[in-house]
Amino acid sequence: MIKPVLDKNFYPMIQAIADFNEAVKASGKAQKVTIVAERNGGYNYVYTYDAFADGVNDKLNLRMAERLAKTILWVAGGYKLSVAGSKKIYEYLKAAYQKDGARAFDEDFMSGVYERPFEVTYLNEDEIPGQKNASVKVGGYLKGCRIGFDAGGSDRKVSAVVDGNVVYSEEVVWNPKTTEDPHYHYNEILTAMKTAASKMPRVDSIGVSSAGVYVDNKIMVASLFLKVDKKKYGDYVKNMYINVAKEMGNVPIEVANDGDVTALAGSIDLNDNEVLGIAMGTSEAVGYINKDGGINGWLSELAFVPVDFNENAMQDEWSGDFGVGCKYFSQDAVIKLAEAGGHKFKEELTPAQKLKEVQAMMEKDDPLALQIYRDIGVYLAYTIPFYAKFYEMKHVLLLGRVMGGKGGNVVLDTCKKVLAEEYPEFAALDISLPDESSRRVGQSIAAASLCPDAPEA
Repeated sequence: MIKPVLDKNFYPMIQAIADFNEAVKASGKAQKVTIVAERNGGYNYVYTYDAFADGVNDKLNLRMAERLAKTILWVAGGYKLSVAGSKKIYEYLKAAYQKDGARAFDEDFMSGVYERPFEVTYLNEDEIPGQKNASVKVGGYLKGCRIGFDAGGSDRKVSAVVDGNVVYSEEVVWNPKTTEDPHYHYNEILTAMKTAASKMPRVDSIGVSSAGVYVDNKIMVASLFLKVDKKKYGDYVKNMYINVAKEMGNVPIEVANDGDVTALAGSIDLNDNEVLGIAMGTSEAVGYINKDGGINGWLSELAFVPVDFNENAMQDEWSGDFGVGCKYFSQDAVIKLAEAGGHKFKEELTPAQKLKEVQAMMEKDDPLALQIYRDIGVYLAYTIPFYAKFYEMKHVLLLGRVMGGKGGNVVLDTCKKVLAEEYPEFAALDISLPDESSRRVGQSIAAASLCPDAPEA
């Protein structure tokens, strides 16, 4: 195994699973375990694997089961986890997903998304369901006069798009994450919509790209509203985009996670499907377009998916968990590795400023900066095969601030080199860095193309 130089304790999930499988086989005492994540619409994700029989190696058995269950939950989403094959694993997960359990953050998050209590149940073998998948066609509708809105954390972008051509586009700085009054958010969004509308003869539809989780165009969880009092403004926030569309004249609207819109933009640009988009910025944002050119209806919140099995890996302050993606594919990863290499940042610098400092070092070919980006490339090379257990991929698009400048090319080149050496079966996988200009325009067109209700122009 090729180790990151600045993080020698990195133990990738894909390697941990391979080692686990060998140990289970060598024990001669295996049992089939099935974990099911169930979500809205009766859709589910079913994962079956060989585990140790209860009582053989419970410590490793329970840890692997917990890591796999968490992965499945944050990949596909769900308000229920079910376990078949091991009462010990069931009891362990049930205790973890309590309001005072190890996975209390996950329990609370999923309860909020699906608006029902989270539960863990036990299944007998004859009760294991067949997998029920969803594939929802999104985007690619370019006819008519459309508005594309991209709700970023530091700026909001809006485009007026007529028959697939951007006739107007603007970026405006705003401060949604630090503002407590949601009327500020509403007015800013409405202003952007009205500005775009003024550049076209009419508005046939609105498409919105925004970080967070959306169900039926409702805002279930979104970092843009971090400071807003949920109890006081819950319904107002939840229905914000729907109400903006009504005020614009009951215009049809479609709201999608920004990761999925990024992947959609890549799919449109590549004229192909099975696209996984990974954006490395403040956190890790991921989107996926499946083989049918649609989305699976999954959360794909891979920022919370474990990528490092090392129990002493870096902790995510928000979820409280260790070794999850947001600390390996974001500005936090750059900062972590820089400090591990002995670099001292000024205390008053924000994470974004620290990233810029390392990027400036990289532009001067600083050896430490070079090693930081190489190590992130190693992280990625071992994580892509793990993600491939859940996503069928022909293309991987690497985006976000971390991938800017010379460092992005180092990450890409290192990832490809390590993959070729360690996982040659992924040699045909297309991994690329879209250029910044096409990404920005592509994103606005993709957002504008979300809603299928625009008539022929």
